[in-house]
Amino acid sequence: MGWEIKYHSEKLQAEVLGLPAGILARYFHCTDRMLVFGPDLGMPHTRAMGGGLFELRLKSREGLGRVFYCILVGRKIVMLHQFVKKTDKTPLKELLIARQRMKEWRDAVT
Repeated sequence: MGWEIKYHSEKLQAEVLGLPAGILARYFHCTDRMLVFGPDLGMPHTRAMGGGLFELRLKSREGLGRVFYCILVGRKIVMLHQFVKKTDKTPLKELLIARQRMKEWRDAVT
């Protein structure tokens, strides 16, 4: 049995699909692998951010994209938040959005 990918909202799914072409191509490449091999592709593709939050690291000519996700029981990967990175460090604002959405999903499951 493989993995399933869900999105926090339809709006987020549309935002992900609106990423620059090169970043989007990397996203599709990585998520295709995640469906088969699971959510932990290892560096440089994925990285644990602590507390059950992970980031999908997408690099292309257009820049660096990040998609935060978490894992739920039943082999579900939930995409929580995306942004195009403009600085070396992940902005705290982006991290807080992802953590809040992860909490909402986890609270809904329990």
